[in-house]
Amino acid sequence: MKEFKNEVEAAKALKTAYETLKAEISKVIIGQDEVVKLVLTSIFCQGHSLLVGVPGLAKTLLIKSISNALNLSFNRIQFTPDLMPSDILGAETLDNERNFKFIKGPVFANIILADEINRTPPKTQSALLEAMQEYAVTIAGEHHDLDMPFFVLATQNPIEQEGTYPLPEAQLDRFMFNILLDYPTYEQEIDIVKKTTGAKQTKIDTVISKEEIVEFQKLIKEVPVADNVIEYAVKLVQKTRPGTDAAAEISNKYLEWGAGPRGSQYLITGAKFNALITGKFSPDIEDVQVIAKPILRHRILRNFKAEAESVTVDYIIEQLL
Repeated sequence: MKEFKNEVEAAKALKTAYETLKAEISKVIIGQDEVVKLVLTSIFCQGHSLLVGVPGLAKTLLIKSISNALNLSFNRIQFTPDLMPSDILGAETLDNERNFKFIKGPVFANIILADEINRTPPKTQSALLEAMQEYAVTIAGEHHDLDMPFFVLATQNPIEQEGTYPLPEAQLDRFMFNILLDYPTYEQEIDIVKKTTGAKQTKIDTVISKEEIVEFQKLIKEVPVADNVIEYAVKLVQKTRPGTDAAAEISNKYLEWGAGPRGSQYLITGAKFNALITGKFSPDIEDVQVIAKPILRHRILRNFKAEAESVTVDYIIEQLL
């Protein structure tokens, strides 16, 4: 890892690394620029992402491409109704000498793709909670640290809801972003078909090391933030809480409950990263607004009136902004 003379040089290096990463990933992933940006944001901000989109939109390919470009270990866990917590975390087994030995589960990797996370019961979903929050797991009273950096990308299919288990609010809140994937445009789909149906396969090169990611994560924590930006983020989150003094009129009308303090924390952390990749050394209110939707959309719950009138979560957030 290169030593930087000062924070300005480090910030410029992060911006360069981000642009190089995006260019490398775009070799394989076509037309999902905003999605790529948000996933990379959550990695550099030590967050996790929930991707919501129909099958076939390259969710698995995206995260595999990112893990290759970052030279990180990658495991994919297919969540099914019969999946057990030990299938994720690992378990203790007896070896030949009849001593207990811990066999690590697939959660022991830098990047975890939790595919269709809502297909498994809450008991198994919650097996990821400690890993996502504490970056460690406890098996039979033994504490096992996970390799850093650690990042969970979970996917959900918004259409097929038979046999699914909605994610508990505590689990949802641990995701930094709720990212919506949309269909590609006509031109993008033409490019996708051309690139994926030929004999030539595009190779992703490693552009950043594991150690550099950890250093950049530390750098983001050290970015200064003006009081008025923090106050704006906190006020925005407090506006989402119906029945409170700070609640906005639209929140009282259409929301069951609003975002917690973790929403405010992620707004500021995400704004810091957004500022750095746009050439600023400190975030402003605009940086908070840019990342507000994917941070807040899974933290606020619409009431019956909003559902009856087809008022979307994104529309409510737009009005609050």
